[in-house]
Formats: sequence, C-alpha cells, structure tokens
Amino acid sequence: MTVAAQIKQTVASLKGIQATLDTFSSFAEDEEAKTLLKNNSEKVYQVIDRLEQRVKVLEFEEPQYKGF
Repeated sequence: MTVAAQIKQTVASLKGIQATLDTFSSFAEDEEAKTLLKNNSEKVYQVIDRLEQRVKVLEFEEPQYKGF
C-alpha cells in the first residue's frame, strides 16, 4: 500500500470519527460535554484538512498515485 493510499484511508477514518463526534454533540444534554465534543470535532476537521492538502502534494509529485 502506498503512502498516498494510507493517508487517504486515514482521512476516511477521521471523517467517520468527526461524524460520530458531531452526532454525539447533537444528542448531548450537558453543555460542557457538547462544547467539548464540538471542539474535538473541529480539531479533527483541521487534521483532515491538513492531510487532504498533503495528498494533493503527493499526487502532484507522484502522478501515478492520483486516484487511488
């Protein structure tokens, strides 16, 4: 498995984690828990964004990995 494929797999997993955090925050009754879950969801989003930027760089440098 290439590095690009591993990063894409990681991004997909992180998107699932972010969706779970968003779901939990919408059902949380405690405001402190809701805030904590939303903050963590935002942090995960930032990581996803950075990894997606890295994938673009990898695909530009190594065109054979594009689309995997």
